[in-house]
Amino acid sequence: MGYAVSEAGTAPAVPALAIKILIAGGFGVGKTTMVGTISEIRPLHTEELLSDRGIGVDDTSGVESKITTTVALDFGRITIRDGLWLYLFGTPGQDRFWFMWDELALGALGAVVLADTRRLQDSFPAVDYFEQRGIPFVVGVNCFDGARRYEPGKVRRALGLSEHIPIVLCDVRRRDSVKEVLTTLVTYAVKGM
Repeated sequence: MGYAVSEAGTAPAVPALAIKILIAGGFGVGKTTMVGTISEIRPLHTEELLSDRGIGVDDTSGVESKITTTVALDFGRITIRDGLWLYLFGTPGQDRFWFMWDELALGALGAVVLADTRRLQDSFPAVDYFEQRGIPFVVGVNCFDGARRYEPGKVRRALGLSEHIPIVLCDVRRRDSVKEVLTTLVTYAVKGM
């Protein structure tokens, strides 16, 4: 048996823990913005310019002014306390990049499904993905300027979600709003375990 000398008043070392969170949703819903708003480090973005090769492949209706798209992932980090970090992985929103989701989802505690009420149908694939894999998720309704606001109950019914899945109205451009969504997710995912 080994013995070690310890100094009085020193606390035992806390093991380091990184919690992986996915930010998912349809094309142009605000995933890249959400990661960039909350990340304490300069976020990694894999943005590329939209080109004419996406015409007929990518549905840009409702986001016609968008000129870039995420082609692999977005990455950001938040320090909760010494030795505890949230790693945020934003998924690509277009169908042709969904093959990335399985790799990104490995080891995730949970996910935020961002929704835009002007294009709510774009949220169904992300909701289905996490439901089928048993990954806890919350829905963050990104309240875009000029978009009609809906009560969470109406969004829940439109998405066909059960009562226990949290829905949070948010503005992904505001740090406090993103923090609320992430806190809701982590609390929900941990309670569900």
